[in-house]
Amino acid sequence: MATIKVKFRPSSISTKEGVVFYQVIHSRIVRQITTNYRLFPSEWNSQMQIVSFSSCISERYNYLSILQKYIEKDISRLQNIIFHFERSGRNYTADHIVKAYQSEKQNGSFLHFIEETIQELRQIGRERTAETYTTVLNSFARFCHKKGNVFLDDVNTNLMIEYESYLKSTGLTQNTTSFYMRNLRAIYNRAVDCELTIQRYPFKYVYTGIDKTVKRAVSEKIVRKIRDLDLRFSPSLDYARDMFMFSFYTRGMSFIDMAYLTKKDLQGGILSYRRHKTNQQLFIKWEKPMQAIIDKYDTSSTPYLLPIIKNPHTNTRRQYKTATHFVNDKLKKIGQLLDIPVVLTTYVARHAWASIARSKNISLSVISEAMGHDSENTTRIYLASLDTSLVDKANRLIINLV
Repeated sequence: MATIKVKFRPSSISTKEGVVFYQVIHSRIVRQITTNYRLFPSEWNSQMQIVSFSSCISERYNYLSILQKYIEKDISRLQNIIFHFERSGRNYTADHIVKAYQSEKQNGSFLHFIEETIQELRQIGRERTAETYTTVLNSFARFCHKKGNVFLDDVNTNLMIEYESYLKSTGLTQNTTSFYMRNLRAIYNRAVDCELTIQRYPFKYVYTGIDKTVKRAVSEKIVRKIRDLDLRFSPSLDYARDMFMFSFYTRGMSFIDMAYLTKKDLQGGILSYRRHKTNQQLFIKWEKPMQAIIDKYDTSSTPYLLPIIKNPHTNTRRQYKTATHFVNDKLKKIGQLLDIPVVLTTYVARHAWASIARSKNISLSVISEAMGHDSENTTRIYLASLDTSLVDKANRLIINLV
């Protein structure tokens, strides 16, 4: 019958952690399974083949306790595989055991399920959700690095509390940690729906809400300063400023919606587009400041209205994301030039339009609580029932203020 041994290989560098690995021995053939579990030599009892707590510092105790549990689970799985091979009566080798173990690890892995989910989303064109889940995957994978593989059945309240603590330790705000938790919960619930695990409500004790944050808005005086700043010395800063002002002029249009505006969207003095976020159609009366920005750039070789996506034949999503980073980086420098008290981004233009409108006592229904409502459904109801002329009148008022 096959046997399993737990071994520890110290690092060649004395100050670094070594790695735990398993030996699978059958018919005098030895095969090795390497893990991601990392330990210092003083934290391993080679005689007992277990984690040693005798000299560990308090900060490492929880980590070592969890690691020992994962080792025990791995050994239990390996022994169960051997038991099934023995009971089947068929001949098997150490390689068969290793292959069965690795297959089982992959099929029950939470990280592997997230990767499969991302691939499925990309196949059906849900690129934005796929990108969000990729961000979550990268974060959770970093958290799991020292734990090794995390199975779907291992996802419980203790693990999520530990992950939340990890996120907070990196300096993230409560809303940002909630972003990771909400998306991880959505992925976990997909696994439950697929009957890959039972519902254990692992997110019960972590924060998944959304706190109201201080608006990233600037006053009409600052918007005027941004507009009037002499940037002839720097075309890149001038371009970023134009994108900011275009967003402001178009009632705080999001950068992704700006990127995908086409020339066909502008007809008869009306700009119409569908929001990427909600698929809601909006109409904006075309104003002179908008045209002035369009006239500055040559977009004759593309169907797009703005010079954000410059090559329609290559990955447009990648071009949009690259432009987003570029513009926000330049806007940050403009903010520093003007000593603006907030970090200037394209999103600030959206909040600026809303806050200025509110300061002028424009009806909340007119400026749309899409920029202040907690409920997007409520916002959608407001917008769907608006007389477009009221919105256009409000927009002209805001533009004329600056």
